[in-house]
Amino acid sequence: MTIAPSTSLFYDRTATTMRSLTGQADRLNQQITSETNILAPSDDSVGWQRLQNLSLADANDSAYTANISVAKSVLQQADTSLGQIGDQLQQISTLVVQAGNGTLSADGKAAIATQISDLLTSILGTANTTDMRGGPLFGGQSGDTAVTRNDDGSLSFANGETSAIPIGDGQSVQTSNNAANFLKTSTSDLGSAITAIVAALNGGGDVPAAATDTLKKVSDQVTATQSSIGARAARVDIVSGQIASAKIDRSQARTDVDGFDYSTAITELQKTMTVLQATQASFTKLSSMSLFDYLK
Repeated sequence: MTIAPSTSLFYDRTATTMRSLTGQADRLNQQITSETNILAPSDDSVGWQRLQNLSLADANDSAYTANISVAKSVLQQADTSLGQIGDQLQQISTLVVQAGNGTLSADGKAAIATQISDLLTSILGTANTTDMRGGPLFGGQSGDTAVTRNDDGSLSFANGETSAIPIGDGQSVQTSNNAANFLKTSTSDLGSAITAIVAALNGGGDVPAAATDTLKKVSDQVTATQSSIGARAARVDIVSGQIASAKIDRSQARTDVDGFDYSTAITELQKTMTVLQATQASFTKLSSMSLFDYLK
């Protein structure tokens, strides 16, 4: 019995094969682009959900990492600024000691008064520095000037603290302190103390004991605030390390769930494309042959 070849069957089978190979190639391309074997919940519902959770954690940690970078910069700026203020306060203390020399002339005391006044101006300038975000480094949430010197020489301060920066789930860090925390005491402030010192020296008198006491308290508060800033910076470093470790762990978890391998996917795509091209070439050649070619 003779079986007549079916042209329709030949076309259908070849078309089906090429559609299948094209679909495989498309899927491999998507997997390579997405770097995952699981492209939809239907592929693996449990694995899909786990991958979504891992991706969400990665996105959150990327945001936290950006915040940590900002926090580190602001903390470093606060530490440097407080160090400068501390150095300038030490210079004032040294000048006050010099002013207590009984042999110092009135002109000498006036010269020291000028130096102390200039140092106060420098300290206030540093206290009113803006941070990398454009807000006052040692100001409050309102964004107002951190420190203002009043007509009587006393100081006024912005209200509140700057907003804390989120650096992790349930974790945030205060990157600086309100200037009132270190330039103001329970009974006075640095501006009032310096005003009293300068007035006494310009008048040829002795430095008031209360002003000297305020100066010492302010110096101690600046040192304590700087230490606190350093402790916060250390905590930010710890959180940064934890995020980096968690990212590595999630990468391994993603590999365990997904099993995607880039080189294997590329190899499979190349094999699939080779077979598809060969099938297309064979189909083109056979479909162009006439009945007489078959009968030869």
